[in-house]
Amino acid sequence: MFRTCVGWFRLIAVAEAISWAGLLIAMVFKYGFGQPEGVTVMGWVHGLVFTAYVLVSLIAYGPLRWSFRVLVLALVASVPPFASVVFERWALRRGLLSTPEELGPTSWSRLIGALRALN
Repeated sequence: MFRTCVGWFRLIAVAEAISWAGLLIAMVFKYGFGQPEGVTVMGWVHGLVFTAYVLVSLIAYGPLRWSFRVLVLALVASVPPFASVVFERWALRRGLLSTPEELGPTSWSRLIGALRALN
């Protein structure tokens, strides 16, 4: 599972949702019971996992041949609580989390080609 960008993406998407839940629970303790220590720890953990989710989304964009729209949806899904899991399930149902058989040009290579044509 962890040998491909798909496995890492799925793992980090679930971890991001779990860290959101931990942060929300820590906020209840902070504002409901006056114990702010949990937010300090869970805020740091969630920030780390959030950053990992954004990075793995950008890394998966090329090999999985996502359109730019799908990449934007993946990145937007990192903001609302638990949306990363919703996006992961949606992408799995649509076949966006499988490596394509035909290896045509990626969005990055098309962009580089367009920039070279401008020179």
